[in-house]
Amino acid sequence: MSTAMNFGAKSFQPRPPDKGSFPLDHFGECRSFQERFMKCLRENKFENALCRHESKEYLECRMERQLMAQEPLEKLGFGDLMGGKADKR
Repeated sequence: MSTAMNFGAKSFQPRPPDKGSFPLDHFGECRSFQERFMKCLRENKFENALCRHESKEYLECRMERQLMAQEPLEKLGFGDLMGGKADKR
């Protein structure tokens, strides 16, 4: 019986995920963006610098659907791709 009294002694305090941790896309909301990014990587021998446009679009999708924290794209390293200045490759 003494264990029944201990259940309320400690309560769980949720905390937000660490920076860089974000929910999985369980409903596939950004799947097409992810697939385009991965296809680009495969076609370019996994040279991610050649797939920055696809990476930017994927991260924008995740932010729009609240699958990751909103961050300015400049802070994520896409400042040079802002405002339509980007070349596809």
